[in-house]
Order: sequence, then C-alpha cells, then structure tokens
Amino acid sequence: MDRLGNWITNKTAVPFYARKQFEVKGAVKSAKARVCGLGQFHFFMNGQKVEDHELDPGWTNYKKLIEYVTFDVKEYLKEGMNMLGAEVGNGWFIMEDEHYTFHFPPFMPPNPNPYRAFGKYLVLAMELEICYEDGTTQRIVSDETFQVREHPVVMSNVYGSETIDGRKAVKGWCVADCERESSQLKAAAPERYLPQESGWRQAVKVPAGECPEGKLIEQFQPPVKVIHTYEGKYLHTYQEKRDIYDFGQNMSGILEFEVKGKTGQEVRLYPAEKLTQDGDVDQMAKGWVNVDSCMTYIIGQDDVWETCRMRFTYFAGRYVAVEGISGQVCGSVLIRNLKADAISSAFVRSGTFECDDIRYMQVYDLVEKAVEANMVSVHTDCPTIERFAWQEPNHLMAPSIFYMKDGKKLWEKFLLDMRTDQHTAEDYFYDYEGKKVYPGDGLMPSQCPCYIPNVLPVPGMGSFYDIIPWGSTCILGTYWHYQFYGDVKIIEDNYDAGMRYLEHLKSRVNEEGFLNHGLGDWGNPKNELARENIETAFLYADAVTLAKFADILGKTRDQARLNQYADEIKKNYNEKLLVRHPEEGFWCYRSFDHPGEMFLTQSGQALPLFWGLVPEGIKGDIVNALRYTLEREDAFICGEVGLPYVIQCAREYGMNDLISRFMMRREHPGYYAFVLDGETTLGEYWETNPRSHCHDMMGHIIEWYYNGIAGIIPTRPGFSEVLVKPYLPENLHRFMCSYESPHGIITVKAEETEDRINLIISTPEGMKVETDISNLRSKEKEIIVINREEHKQEKH
Repeated sequence: MDRLGNWITNKTAVPFYARKQFEVKGAVKSAKARVCGLGQFHFFMNGQKVEDHELDPGWTNYKKLIEYVTFDVKEYLKEGMNMLGAEVGNGWFIMEDEHYTFHFPPFMPPNPNPYRAFGKYLVLAMELEICYEDGTTQRIVSDETFQVREHPVVMSNVYGSETIDGRKAVKGWCVADCERESSQLKAAAPERYLPQESGWRQAVKVPAGECPEGKLIEQFQPPVKVIHTYEGKYLHTYQEKRDIYDFGQNMSGILEFEVKGKTGQEVRLYPAEKLTQDGDVDQMAKGWVNVDSCMTYIIGQDDVWETCRMRFTYFAGRYVAVEGISGQVCGSVLIRNLKADAISSAFVRSGTFECDDIRYMQVYDLVEKAVEANMVSVHTDCPTIERFAWQEPNHLMAPSIFYMKDGKKLWEKFLLDMRTDQHTAEDYFYDYEGKKVYPGDGLMPSQCPCYIPNVLPVPGMGSFYDIIPWGSTCILGTYWHYQFYGDVKIIEDNYDAGMRYLEHLKSRVNEEGFLNHGLGDWGNPKNELARENIETAFLYADAVTLAKFADILGKTRDQARLNQYADEIKKNYNEKLLVRHPEEGFWCYRSFDHPGEMFLTQSGQALPLFWGLVPEGIKGDIVNALRYTLEREDAFICGEVGLPYVIQCAREYGMNDLISRFMMRREHPGYYAFVLDGETTLGEYWETNPRSHCHDMMGHIIEWYYNGIAGIIPTRPGFSEVLVKPYLPENLHRFMCSYESPHGIITVKAEETEDRINLIISTPEGMKVETDISNLRSKEKEIIVINREEHKQEKH
C-alpha cells in the first residue's frame, strides 16, 4: 500500500473498534498519522478524538480512488505508553439497507445495475510515523498486532439511520494501560464493566485479493466539520406517543442527546424536513417515497444519564420526533440536551452580503444554508432522498457558490471524481435482459462518484446518466474555477478529460445536427424542456471553452479544430432555430420541439446569447426576445439548467429591475415565495412543499447579489482586473458586500439618502479596477464615489 500499513478488519460488515498500544521513548520532534477507514472513520489518540472532522474520508469510487487523512498527532502523544484507536463504520463502502435506502420510484423501470458493495468487510489501514529529537524514527503500521472488537453502533445507514446499543459501550477503550483503567472502572461500577481485554481479539489482515482496489491519495479537500449547533425546541406531544422538537433550521446534521431509563429500553428519533397538518413529523417526499430514517438508541444502564451521538452518518431535516419504544411514552424515558450539529465541507466563507431589506437577506440565507447542507465532500443534490453527487450544479451553481464560499479545493475534488469515473471503451453495464451495454469511451456520468447507476434512458423522460449539462462540468466547471481562482493547473488537469468527453458528445449528435437525449431545461415549471435548443447550446459552449483552454495551453492545432467544430454547430443552430417573430418583428430562437409554432422560452434565448451563438448584428434582437419572454411570463419560467443564463443575461443587458421583481414574487415561481412558505433552505422546484426542501440547484440568484447588486465582476481570471458596476433595487437603499478574491478582499458599500448615493469601493493594492455607475443613474441623484486601495488586507 502507498504510505499506509496493511488493510485490517474485524471480519464484519458492521462497525468495529481497532486499537494499538505502543511506547514513546523520548522527546518527539514530529508525529504524523495517515489513516483510512472504509467507509467512514474517527481516529483517536490516548482517549481523545484527533481533529474535529466528521465523516472521514471523502466519498469516492473506492474501486478506483481512496482518500486517506493525515493527522498531526504530536500534541496528543506522551512519553511512555500510548494508545491509538479508530472507529470504522459503513458509509458507502458497504451500504446498509435497514430503514430508508434510496430506490427508484415506481414510475421508473427496475434498475438492472443496483448498488454493489466495495468489499466483504469494513477495513482500516494506517501508519504512524514518529520522528524523535535525536534523529531516530519510529513507524507503526496496521497489522495483526492491532486489537479489534464490535462497536456499539450495530447498524449504520448512509442515508441517516443508525442504531446504537449502549449495552455494548466500552469505556476507556483507547486509553493506554487498559488493564489498570478497566480495574478502576470495574471498582466504580462492577455490575456494568467487564475487564477491558474481554471482547478484544487480534485483527485480521485482509488477503491481497480482497483489499480495496482504489489508488490511495491524501485527502486534500476541506473535511466535513460542524459549522453550527442548534438546540432542539420542544413543540408538543403527538398522540401521546411522540415528542416533537424543532431545531429551527433545515440542515445536514449529527444528532446528540442525553437519555436516562432502564437497560434495554429503546428511544427512536425520526427526522423530517416538515410537519404534517396535525403536527407529526412528515417523512413523505412529495410524489416519491417515505424517507423513514430513524436513529435508535438502546439504553445501556439503569437510571444513569447516557450520551448518544451519531457516529458514521448524518440526518437531514429540521424536526425530529422522539419516541419511546415497548409501549413507553417519552415521559418514562427521560431526554435532555437534544441538539443537532449542522455539518458541511463548505465552512470557509469567501463573501458576505448585508442590506437593509430583510427579504434579500432571507433569500440569501435560504441558499447559503442549502449549499452548506449539500457539501459533504461531494456536492449532493439533497441530503434527504438521494445523497447523490449529481454534477450539473458544479458548473451552473459554481459562480454563486464561489462568491459565498471558498470552493477551490472542493471543486478540484469534484473534478477529480469526474476524471476518475470517466468511461473507457471497456466499461459496461447491463440492460433489462442482462446483456452488456457499453456507453462509450469518454462519457462523463451524471453522478461522480456514482453508487447506484441508472444508466438506461427512462421512457418518455430521456437519459439520467448521459446528460450534457451534467457531464459538461468537466469543461465548464473547470472554466468557472479558472475564472475565479486564476490557476492554470485546473485547465492542465482537466483538458484531456474534456477533449475525450467532447468526442463522446460528437457520437451522440443526431442527423439534424442536434443533441436531444438528455433532460433539457430540467426543473422548468411548465415542463418546457426544449432539449435540442438547450443541449446543443451546451455542445457549442463545450467546444468554444475547450478552444480557449487550448489557446491558454498553447495547443494551436487543437484550438483550430475546436473553433472549426464550434463554427459548424453555430451555423447549423442558427439556420434551423433562428427566425423572425411574425408579430413582434425581432429575430429570436424558436424551440425545435414545437415545429410549425412560434414557441419561445427564456432559456432558449439566454443560452445562445450568453455563449456567443448569436450572429453579429442580431444580438440586440435576441436581447429583445429575452425581455419579451420575461415580461410575458412576469416570472422566471426556466429550470435549473437555463436559470443562471437567464439571470446573467438579464443583468448584462439592463433588466435588473425584472430580476429583483421576479425574485420577490410572493407566489411560485419566486425565491421569496419559499420564505413565505416558512422554508429555511431552498426547495428543489418552484412549488410549495417540493419533493426535497433542501436543494441548492436553483440558487443562482446569489451570483446576482455579487455581480448584479454589488457589481463585482472579474474581467480577468482570478480577479486581477475587476469591473465594479453596482445596482440598487427598489426598496433596497443600503448594502455592504465583500469578496475575498485570490488577490485580496474587494468591498463595495452603497447607501442611498434623500438626495444622493454614496458608493465606497475598497480593493487590494495592485488590483486594476474600473468603476461603472450607469446602473445607479436611474435614481437621478448625485453619486459620490470613493475608491480606496487597501495596502493591507485582513483575511476572514
């Protein structure tokens, strides 16, 4: 193994403890532990948990890629006897199906390619390297000298259910000189504690043919951490059997509480995003399935307060029902200090926004909380139902998230997951008859990593696996990363994968010169998917973006071929879709799937406008066509795929007033409608009580907060040059926005008084800044602009 010891196991598919006693014989200069437990692990040294991580290591395709975590453990060591330990749980490595586990809904065909476990047993590998002041080195690796035993977590489900048996708890399990420790514990409570060595046995070395297959790399993305703790507020008792609590925030979180009762009694907690009309937790995902996630704790001792905390999984929701089992109501089993630790990998903020209109802050908070809840080493689509790493928001939402959060390393991980799972010509799945299906070299799966592949197109709906706005993240996600962070290495790392993906897409182009096998404008509230228009516009975007990459990398032959191919797409697109509107008179893009009809969608105008498909001299007409579709609907009638382009084109071409009006609609589709619905995270679709109440996929409005209201727009990659073009929406008279770019902090403040607007712009030394106040002139007030170049910038 690369830099780690042997894979060892307890030869079970349920969680286990592992430990090793060792001696430190002198002054320690440095000490590093490299650890991997699959699927999830916690690492301990002398009874203390090392670091504040949750859910290590990051989720990957364990057949191809496995992350280990490096810990600095010098401060945890002491001279003399020491004990290291690990807890290992299931995660995705061996998925447990008890309670809710995702399955496709009845309207989809049965999946002939179900989840398959990555191994027979949960496993651990580690290496501890101690460097002494005298120059000597001590190395301890996982092997048969480690001890293992069963864990009190007797069932751990990656979708948020966990069963913890307090009767199996082992006190002081990771404390050195365990015989003495257990004697003290036994003397204090002889009826409870067995000798510490009881139950421990020699670890088993995993045979070479059964070891995890993936390449080992060091975990480099931000770990999952607790970002906020919410106290559970008692609401009421439902039908004399369930106590209902409210944390006040929908989240991805870890439950913890204290409980007291009789040995063997069970307490069950059922989380949910919403309540039923009569006050129970509502675990029904609209139109799909009952998400019956449950955390169960079995009390270990009579009449003693015990602490229970989830270990290897996380719950999703805002509410929880606490239920005493065996005919007991909660009054006979005492519960106290119920709390939820919200977790996320996106815990570092890069931007802030404040203003005097509370509605804007409420919408901002909805999106930010949804982003945080869906960042757990992969970018999930929702914490409740699927927990899949769908890839489309990793370019569609990238600007919004990058303004709010430091996404540099997270996106490097997401793009690595894509490169890891990109298809070769030999990769295959099975069809409904059990025959092999070869999707083709270069295909980028819509989910990376993909644990439950749904590779066959759904009749009447299209492909959920080979979808260009999803797979294009390998190109367009790379593009946005480069725009924000200015690091050419991201292009170098992903260029070849993007070129292979483009070749795959070429094989899917139909006789008309279009792509139409995917999902189109997914999430469109009127189901106006316009597949040919949407998917072929992305084909063009991929080609021209790769041409830019080729230019940056000095690949002139590739650049010429890519530009030629892009020109072919553009010519065909305009010949078949660009028409003059018979009543309005402007040129516009009709929807291919409505032949003989002048059918226009907002996304159908915005995508070609944004990516440069519009011929010279016609752009003004397409801007008019976009405005026409927006004013006709008086709302955003577009899905997650088209929405960022609709918003950004409206911003660029002077329609900020429409953006602010549409986002503040009190009915769906509208962002503020979610606030009025009582949501604390963004919903999946434009509707009340959506299937998922925690999706960030339509949070594109946040990009507009930063580049529309504050007007912070990079004009060169990495924000080395910036345009500041602010805008004050109606009813918003003051804002303060900051963004920590790679070159330093940019701050824009605006305040409107009765007779003037004060605009203060602060930028780091050396940044080239252009200021455009044209959007503020509509207020017809004096505008005072103060530009400050900050010589010293403090990090957040």
